[in-house]
Amino acid sequence: MLRKLCVAALASLCFSTAASAQDIGAEPTYRELHLDTNFQPDPQRVDLDAGGGIDAITLGGGCAGMIANAPDVDLYFDSGRYPLNIYVRSNADTTLVVNLPNGEWICSDDAEGFNPLVTLRSPPSGLYNIWVGTYVSGPLESATLYVSEIEPEW
Repeated sequence: MLRKLCVAALASLCFSTAASAQDIGAEPTYRELHLDTNFQPDPQRVDLDAGGGIDAITLGGGCAGMIANAPDVDLYFDSGRYPLNIYVRSNADTTLVVNLPNGEWICSDDAEGFNPLVTLRSPPSGLYNIWVGTYVSGPLESATLYVSEIEPEW
């Protein structure tokens, strides 16, 4: 019985560590986007500084990079029949971490060169918390986040 309690406690600790690594309720560092399907202009863009002091590996699921505690951008999206593409362009090696409306985490690294891309073929409506990280620890790096219903033209 004690062994089962220890295993349960350890699993709970691991889960709470991953869940508490990012504050999805924090005010976004750069901005909020409120978009309905078929938004214009497409793509929407947000210039920002990528990086932070938290290793995204704590989120699991193959996440990589150094990100901040608070989201960089909060996207409130009312979906339709189009896919949703969230991607980054930068001269630095950047990563992308997205918390979906259902609480699932999706991460990307090196979709096109060192630029990450998350594509959702049937995106749910709701709040998307978005972090742009740098692959390695170091200074913040200039980057541009794009949100589009059109496939990226790298």
